[in-house]
Formats: sequence, C-alpha cells, structure tokens
Amino acid sequence: MKKELFEMFGSPSDLSIEAILARLSMATVIGLFIFLSYRLSHDGSIYSKKFNVSLVTLTIITTTVMIVIGNNLAMSLGMVGALSIVRFRTAVKDSRDTVYIFWTIVTGICCGAGDYVVAAIGSGFIFMVLLLFGRIRNDNRVLMIIRTARMNEGQVEALIFQRFSRKATLRVKNSTETDMEFIYELNQKVFDKKQKTGKSIMDEIYAIGNIEYFNVVTQNDDISS
Repeated sequence: MKKELFEMFGSPSDLSIEAILARLSMATVIGLFIFLSYRLSHDGSIYSKKFNVSLVTLTIITTTVMIVIGNNLAMSLGMVGALSIVRFRTAVKDSRDTVYIFWTIVTGICCGAGDYVVAAIGSGFIFMVLLLFGRIRNDNRVLMIIRTARMNEGQVEALIFQRFSRKATLRVKNSTETDMEFIYELNQKVFDKKQKTGKSIMDEIYAIGNIEYFNVVTQNDDISS
C-alpha cells in the first residue's frame, strides 16, 4: 500500500547536476531576452529597471520551483497551497506589465520541465508581437471643466460646439440656482490642434464673462509612480 501511494504521488526529482544547470541556464538566457523586450517596449518614466530585473529573477525562480516539484503530486499541491496565501499589493504601472509577468512564469515552467523548444519558439513569437505593438500608447484625453453663471449656459455650450463641433463630449453638467458646471471630454490631439488656430479656448471662455474658473485636466490610462 505504501509503495502504491509513493508511486501515485511521485518521487523527488532525480535530475543530474548537468540537467539542472542546463535548465537554469536556458531560463537565464530567455530571461535576458525578456529583459531586452521590456526595455525596448517601454520608455520614459514608465520604464522600471527594478521591475525589469525582477522579470529575469522570476523566470529563474519559476524554473527552480518546477525542477523541485518534478512529477511529485504531493509537493505540487503543497506549493499551490503555499502560494495561494501570498498576496501581491504592488501597483502595476502598465497593463503590459501583467503580460511580462505571465511570460516569465510560462517560460520558467517550460524550462523547468525541459521543454526548451516550446520556451524558445513561444518567446520568439511574443517578442515579435511586443516589439511591433509594444510602443502603442492610448491617446491622452483632455477634460475641460467650466464653472460659470447659470445665465451663460447657452453661450458656453454654443462656444464649445462651434470650436470643437462633435469632438467634445459633454460628460457632466451640474447646476445650482445661480451657477452651472460643465465637464467636456475630447482628444488631446484635437485640443492642441484647435489651440494653435486663432484665439485660445481659454480666452474665448473668459470673454463670455461671469466665469468662476476654467480648468484643463489631462488623463491617460497609464498609472505612473
């Protein structure tokens, strides 16, 4: 009975030192490949050297864990249980960072299992996709926040429509007995282009009179530190 249980749950990995070094070396090489990909697809303040180094380390760690687990079912279940209690609260700056984390984990699993071909070919395809599309950025959005006297409601709406046509979307319209507040959203490129032609939108808004404030806020989907 003990023998059957031992065979069912597997035995510890009996890989040779050469095999272990080969798997860890391959994981390191592909990890450096991931390092290069991350460096090429990120630039400016969004690039984090510490995070990039962590990607290489995570690849090697995952490979080491896979080598230790091997075909041992009991150890794999124990590892899943141990990892399930760990909570990661580090904010992800860019949605692409999640892709890189999964890439390192999958690479570590492949190298730990000895599937070098799958790890290399898969990493090559991922590298090409991220190289082609990794520099794509979401267009920044501009929010124009205008607070004015309620009697200026029609003038403000007419001015914004005349200046930006349908490219400025009214997101919020708040009112009191005496005041009105508008929040318009439009593309950053459209806003900049209109600002370069003729009188600035700020001057035109304040020319209406009885304007409490006019704020311009730029938004994007990237979370910077």
